[in-house]
This record gives sequence, C-alpha cells and structure tokens, in this order.
Amino acid sequence: MSDRTIDRGAEYVRIEAVTKRFGDFVAVDQVSLSIKRGEIFCLLGGSGCGKTTLLRMLAGFETPSAGRILIDGQDMAAIPPYERPVNMMFQSYALFPHMTVARNVAFGLEQEGLAKADIERRVQEMLEIVQLRDYAQRKPHQLSGGQRQRVALARALVKRPKLLLLDEPLGALDKKLREQTQFELINLQEKLGVTFIVVTHDQEEAMTLATRIGVMNKGQIVQVGTPTEIYEFPNSRFVADFIGSVNIFEGSLVEDEPDHVRIRCEELDAPVFVSHGISAAPEARVVVAIRPEKIGMSRDRPTVTDNVAHGVVKEIAYMGDISVYLVRLDGGRMVRVTIPNTERQTDERIVWDESVYLSWQPAAPVVLST
Repeated sequence: MSDRTIDRGAEYVRIEAVTKRFGDFVAVDQVSLSIKRGEIFCLLGGSGCGKTTLLRMLAGFETPSAGRILIDGQDMAAIPPYERPVNMMFQSYALFPHMTVARNVAFGLEQEGLAKADIERRVQEMLEIVQLRDYAQRKPHQLSGGQRQRVALARALVKRPKLLLLDEPLGALDKKLREQTQFELINLQEKLGVTFIVVTHDQEEAMTLATRIGVMNKGQIVQVGTPTEIYEFPNSRFVADFIGSVNIFEGSLVEDEPDHVRIRCEELDAPVFVSHGISAAPEARVVVAIRPEKIGMSRDRPTVTDNVAHGVVKEIAYMGDISVYLVRLDGGRMVRVTIPNTERQTDERIVWDESVYLSWQPAAPVVLST
C-alpha cells in the first residue's frame, strides 16, 4: 500500500460532470475527475456502483447523457471508439482460441494494415516485454491463467495506446497468482509509461496497483486519494467501512479543543480521546472509526483513563502473518483486533474466553460525521 510518485502537473484525462442514464436509472451521476499522465488510477466500488459504465464511456462504447470527456485535451464526444487513443482489456481476455499467441497479439495491427515486417517486429518486442517470447506458437488453451492474462495485455499494448482501460483484469486468477501479477503489471506500466485506468471491486488489488483510487458509490465518486489517504483518512462512514476492516462507534462530542477532542460512545466505558481537532458543534453526534491493527490487547489494564475498553475473547482466526481476535465488550459490542504473529511459538498468546483490555493511541481514531 505504498504510494508511488507521479507527475501530478500533467493532466491527461478530464471527466466533467458526466452523467449516464438508462431510462429512469442513473448509472453515473455528475462525475468529475482528473487523471494524470502515466498514472495507474483505480475505480473501486461494489457491483452496480457505475465504475464499468464510466470505463465504457471512456472507451466510447457508451455515450454520456450529459457532461464531457476529454483525453489529452481533446473532447471525445464526436470520436468513435476505433479512433480514440485508447485500448481496453476485458476480464474475460477474449482471446481467439484458434490463433497462436503471436497471431492474437498481431490481430489489431493486421486490422490496421501495417506492413508484415513491422507487425512481426512489434509483436516480438511486446512478447519480450511480457516474457512470453518462448510461447509465441502456443494456443490459448495451452497457457496458464496468468499467461493468458499477459497475452491479452500484450494485445492491448502492442497498438501503443496512450490510455489503457482494464475491467477487472485479474479477476479470473487465483489469489497467489493475482498478487504476483499485480506487481508485474506495475512494472510493465512503469516501463511503458502508458496511463492505466483500472476498474476493480477488490480493495487489496486497488491498494497494490493504484497511484490514486477513486471510490465509487451509487454512481458517484465519493473520495479520491492515494491508497494511504483513502485508508488512513476516509472522508465518510461509507469509505471507512468499505475499505478494509474497521470498528465503528457512534457517540457525542463532549470536549472540543483545537488540538484534541473527547467523545463519549455508548458502547465504550471510557471516552475516546483523539489528538486532533474537528469541525463540529458541541454535543454533535459523530462516528469514531478505529482500524483493527491500531488496537492493542493485553491481560492487564493499561494505565490510562481514555481509549480503553474491557472484554472477553470470543473468536480467534489464525491467518499466518496475523491473528484476528473478536472481542466482546462488557456492553455486548463485538470488536475486531488484528495482532501480527512476530514469533513462531509463544506461551504468552491470548486464547479463547480470556478477559482482556483493548487500548489505542490518540492518533488512531478517525472522527467522521454521521
């Protein structure tokens, strides 16, 4: 989830107040967005949020009901899909089963009428880049899922688009191969300098791939930011709850100072102390979001009066690198805590039905409006 540096001064794609209606249904609702040249931008959201419709409008397969799409400063309204500096890679890959790898990659260039020697040279260059030169004469059914994904990527990139649109590009791969391919995709994009816009519902995939993420909900972009900004500083309860795991408590503001606030939450015995100010009226109802990895757990009560809660461990899931604990607080609320497994074996590990105290640092909570 490390944020990569890009040239933030070079805008390449501008989406201005774009809306798409299908009858009475609004699939994309007044979306405005700016995407930088050479960026991997991820549109992240659940099914039906409008992300694929937005991608299809960029490709020219759908026409906006309102608004404008500009690519490299040119309005795309009158530009058909085949004349846009854009290519699209679909989740299904859509490879021709009767063609070899080389012919699949060459197909688009052949349709453009390039000279045979130029086609062969560009195909070989692209197969070298995606590490498939030795597989040029194989058919798609003779390849693994990851290799087929790279063939589809080579076919999309061999035409040298300035913008590549990827719709759930890794969805057909198993988890381990998907993780490996994510880094291959990043390295390939950095080598070629092509702007990528990726549609995905997979939060981990977006966090790994993206220089920036646009979170979508009900046809709107609700937050845009780097992976760190989206995860650590969500701007709404929806984003906090959608990205990763989070514990959310509702409460009232009882102390409001420029450098800190205190919040009384009905489900917690002690107040929540937050080491930054917020914009809210006295006694305002707010939401406190705390990530599971930011909560400490101990058998002994910490020597603090704020940011502490008591409960009993009800569930434990060993995930290898971390263990996930579900702790039932005295008031009945279940809280999720993740602890890194830094030691292979230890007799000190907390087990089921133990009485524990949870605590967190003042900078850990994020305070949001209800």
